[in-house]
Amino acid sequence: MLLHAMPEHVQSRLADYARLLRIDRPIGSLLLLWPTYWALWLAGDGSPTVANIVIFTLGVFFMRAAGCAINDFADRGWDRHVKRTMDRPLTAGRIKAWEAVALFGALCLLSFLMVVLFTNPLTLYLSFGGALLAFIYPFMKRHTHLPQLFLGAAFSWAIPMAWAAEAGELSQMTWLLFTANVLWTVAYDTFYAMVDRDDDLKVGIKSTAILFGDADRAIIGVLQGLTVLILALVGHQAGLGVLYYLGLAAMAGLFLYQQYLARDQQRAPCFKAFLNNNWAGLAVFIGLALDMLVR
Repeated sequence: MLLHAMPEHVQSRLADYARLLRIDRPIGSLLLLWPTYWALWLAGDGSPTVANIVIFTLGVFFMRAAGCAINDFADRGWDRHVKRTMDRPLTAGRIKAWEAVALFGALCLLSFLMVVLFTNPLTLYLSFGGALLAFIYPFMKRHTHLPQLFLGAAFSWAIPMAWAAEAGELSQMTWLLFTANVLWTVAYDTFYAMVDRDDDLKVGIKSTAILFGDADRAIIGVLQGLTVLILALVGHQAGLGVLYYLGLAAMAGLFLYQQYLARDQQRAPCFKAFLNNNWAGLAVFIGLALDMLVR
């Protein structure tokens, strides 16, 4: 009701800001959220504090929005040549470049303040690495065919931060979980890059989809297999039971489905395969949470 009462130009501006920050497309936030919850539940032995759940849920949404703002700032010159992105508010000129940078800074500051006020020094120190990764990732596609690896590190950095906030220290299991999530992120973001591959080749954007070429699905399959294998090792080290491994089996089944979807390497099915990863991450979280609840 309040939004409809606003002048039309204000509604239009708010809609553009929402698109810049991907508020209308929460898939990226969800792909960040499930691994963060994996870390919180494992570090908290199945009972993470409510405060940390709230802090890291908000932090995931804030930092993903910040990452989208700086990504569109970095890509504003190229996005007009890519079919999927040519109408983004920044590319189309409806939002200024300085506004995107200001939003990135404000969201990072807000997330940083939550860490300062409500967590511990180790989490605070780790937060600087997260902010750096969020900033540099969008620029990597100019310099390397592995920008998805940098995205994987950025998307996975919430794992050691959440672990540190909950347990006050890091462990071998933390970095196993981190590694699994980096591999998973490279896999699903390669599906995403396959959607834009033809346009990216024309304008000179680098990606794993271009690097892998016709071997893209095979390499994604290897990455998916390693993800499942490392998460199984995490389950073994944590002493988890049947429910966790059922969740992991569901993830493996969804990975097979994604391979089927992308079998012809076409845009729409590849994007659908990318989106399907939300359910893979959720399946592991449900299995983990239920297993730790009943044991």
